[in-house]
Amino acid sequence: MLVGSYNFSLVLWSVFVAILAGFTSLDMASRVSAARGTQASGWLIGGSLMLGLGIWAMHFVGMQAFSLPIPLGYDPVLVGGGLLLAVATSMAGYGVICNPNVSWPGLALSSALVAAGIAGLHFMAMSALGMQPGITYSPLWSGISILVAWLGAATSFWVAFYPHNLYKRQRWRCRVVAGVLMGLAIAGMHYAAMAAARFPLHSVSASAVTGFHNQSLTALTVLATVLVLAVALLVSLLEVRSQWHPGSTVRSAIGKLHHLAVHDALTGLPNRTLFEEHLDRALEKVRRDGGHFAVLMLDLDGFRVINDAYGHHVGDRLLLEVTHRVQSQLRGQDTLARLAGDEFVLMMAVDEPAEAATQAHKVLSFIKKPFYLVGHEIHVSASVGITLCPDNAAVRADLLAQADAARHHAKSSGRNTYSFFEASMQANVQQQLSLLQEFRKALENNELSLVYQPKLSVREVKVKGAEALLRWYHPRHGQVAPDQFIPLAERTGLIVPIGEWVLETACRQIRAWRDAGWADASVAVNLSPMQFRHSGLVTTVRMLLKRYGLEPASLTLEITESTAMHDTEASIAIMRRLHDLGVRLSIDDFGTGYSSLLYLKRLPVDELKIDRGFVRDLAPGTEDRAIVAAIAGLAQTLGLEIVAEGVETPMQFEVLSALSCHYLQGYLLGRPMTPEALFAMVSSDLAAIVRDDGQAAVRVAV
Repeated sequence: MLVGSYNFSLVLWSVFVAILAGFTSLDMASRVSAARGTQASGWLIGGSLMLGLGIWAMHFVGMQAFSLPIPLGYDPVLVGGGLLLAVATSMAGYGVICNPNVSWPGLALSSALVAAGIAGLHFMAMSALGMQPGITYSPLWSGISILVAWLGAATSFWVAFYPHNLYKRQRWRCRVVAGVLMGLAIAGMHYAAMAAARFPLHSVSASAVTGFHNQSLTALTVLATVLVLAVALLVSLLEVRSQWHPGSTVRSAIGKLHHLAVHDALTGLPNRTLFEEHLDRALEKVRRDGGHFAVLMLDLDGFRVINDAYGHHVGDRLLLEVTHRVQSQLRGQDTLARLAGDEFVLMMAVDEPAEAATQAHKVLSFIKKPFYLVGHEIHVSASVGITLCPDNAAVRADLLAQADAARHHAKSSGRNTYSFFEASMQANVQQQLSLLQEFRKALENNELSLVYQPKLSVREVKVKGAEALLRWYHPRHGQVAPDQFIPLAERTGLIVPIGEWVLETACRQIRAWRDAGWADASVAVNLSPMQFRHSGLVTTVRMLLKRYGLEPASLTLEITESTAMHDTEASIAIMRRLHDLGVRLSIDDFGTGYSSLLYLKRLPVDELKIDRGFVRDLAPGTEDRAIVAAIAGLAQTLGLEIVAEGVETPMQFEVLSALSCHYLQGYLLGRPMTPEALFAMVSSDLAAIVRDDGQAAVRVAV
């Protein structure tokens, strides 16, 4: 084989050219995210040209540093093609990495594109020699060279683009380090690949006759190097100039501060301050020229659940996607703003209320479509409140309060809908806010308690446990119905600490019952959707079981069917973690949701709880009886137990027992009662279930 040698002065020069090109291109590309429109495109193209040109110049300086004991030349077509390849792959790589929302796969892809350009140009340059017979390569060193290019580019991109929270001087140092890493990646790939090359003895370079000679290629590479140096110097001078003109810097800083003061940092939308200015101008126009406009206030249903389940970074991505979807439905004169959290407000000129309703329907339809974020399919809906000016009000504060009241009404009406403001809503909202303030203090003031409804085992004909139910006794209003305060707790996030209190109180009660002699005492606790998705649920349950020394099977966690089937894969993962603890899992309100049998068989549950709606009109030959029979057959096939709630008559008791239901609950068997009353019931010898005619029909051992 022919043995080559290197001019080490040129080797060092080639490495310097690569580092200089890497720094210059990364510095230009890093400005893309802060620029807009053609300016951003200009920085992207400039950075790509600098990197591509630097890769090309480095390779051919490196080729000139290498010599063989034969004349060498280079095919001009392949020399030019290599330059185009390097620029194109650099532009593709920067196009990916300059995206402000780029993920780890994006980092891997962008660095792979740049590495492909570095390696592709090298092997094109080697082909440009026109060696006869052809060059052979060591597979090991070839693989190492490509790996060096990819890892070097990936590390350089990570250093240059990921530490966004650093101060300016620190970011500049990061770019210097990134430039060095990029240069070493380019040079390292070239010289590792040269180590892989094998030149057969008696080889000749066909391009030595028809192509570029070293002298002409030297002129080209010198020109490319000078160009890279000139651009680097120009960028540096511009940077210094901006630092030495404090007036322009101050004006720019003031402009940025003003923009931040009136715009939302996450979405870029107007914030409350700027929106109120727009609203005041719209009100002035209506007073002066007449006309109408609508204010639509919306928020996302269950947004707290998403934050708790997936993290705030996913919640932020969701808010951005919602913003884009809503903006896609707006006209040029409409104003969309973000008030706080997941609350948005939209102002639009209308001629009649139907236009506002149409817009609200479009917004709801677009938000309801699935969002695909960070590997998750997320479903969310919204509630929209609408008020009209001047029909409802002509004062800013009144309009915002009315839209908010209508939004609350839409949420309490089932969510994923819109409501127009009506005068009665204002009083209802004030009442709810007052109730919410008092509910916040209920736990501190020991106003909350648990009652327990007995759960009868049909097979053993005895009380086997109970369901814990939350009650609020207000010192002035008396007993507050759960359907009044539970939705408030869910909307405000209070349901999570309240739910933890319920879990601990129930576990403490199980321990007390067992210590008192009720050996198989067990309790079922309902989990709200937000509590089920909360990241600390499994840890809390594990800690409580250990604290009170309970067998895990003594605790049953009930999840509604709709909660279990919302984002099914995430639900299955949570339920498996709970199941691994040994606690029992129950699907509550079964038959009223939208469960799929395909998913149901994958859910790690122990029982299905038939909704009371199917029990209420239960009688032989009715459709409800057929539905209950079908659910019982399904449960038997899947090896699950059946619980029926809402049992109020002996006839319902007999039918459900005949259908092989395992457990029954209802007023016939016992109303919700204090823990002392339930223990007294369990401790008594017998309890009677009475027929409608007043005759004892069943004697139940408890």
